[in-house]
Amino acid sequence: MNHNEMVALIKDGVAEAPGVWADLGAGTGNFSWALAELLGAGSTIYAVDRDGKAIAAQRARLEASPPLATIIPQQGDLTQKMRLPPLDGILMANVLHFIRERVQLLRQLHGLLRTDGRLVVVEYEQHLPVPWIPFPTPYERLEELCRAADFAPATQVGTRRSPSSGRSMYCALVRKKEA
Repeated sequence: MNHNEMVALIKDGVAEAPGVWADLGAGTGNFSWALAELLGAGSTIYAVDRDGKAIAAQRARLEASPPLATIIPQQGDLTQKMRLPPLDGILMANVLHFIRERVQLLRQLHGLLRTDGRLVVVEYEQHLPVPWIPFPTPYERLEELCRAADFAPATQVGTRRSPSSGRSMYCALVRKKEA
C-alpha cells in the first residue's frame, strides 16, 4: 500500500486538529507518516515498535525527510506497560491479529486515551487463523473486543483490498466511552 492509500484508508478516523497520538506496532513508520500528514504541524506521534531495526529505520527516515508532525520513534512492547503521555488518539495498523490477549491490551489502551480519545484500527477481514494472522480480528470480532474493553461501539470508516494478499481490510474508529 502506498502513502496516499494509507492516508485515504485512515483519514475518516483521524481528528483534523493537532494532537498527541501513538502509532503502536509502527514498524518502519509508514502509517506514522500517513498519520503525520493528516494531523499536521503542532502534532506529536509516538511511533512505538518492539523491533530495534524498525526503530533505527524510522530514525533514518526522519533525518532524510521529516514530516509535518513531530514523530518520536520509541522501542517498546505494546503488550507491556508503555510510558506514554495522555493521548488524543492511537493508531494500530495490522497489529491486533498478532495479540492473543486483545481485551487486556485494549483495556490498557483505554487507560492511555484522554476522555474524548480515538482508537483507529486497521485490520484484515479475516476469520480463520493463518500463520501470518494468528489471531484474526474481523470487524465483528473488533466490535466484541471493544465492548469487553469498555469502549463505545466501533464504526467502520474505510475499506480496501490489500495489494500484497488480496484480502479485504477495514479501518475502524473506536471512541472512548464518556465517563
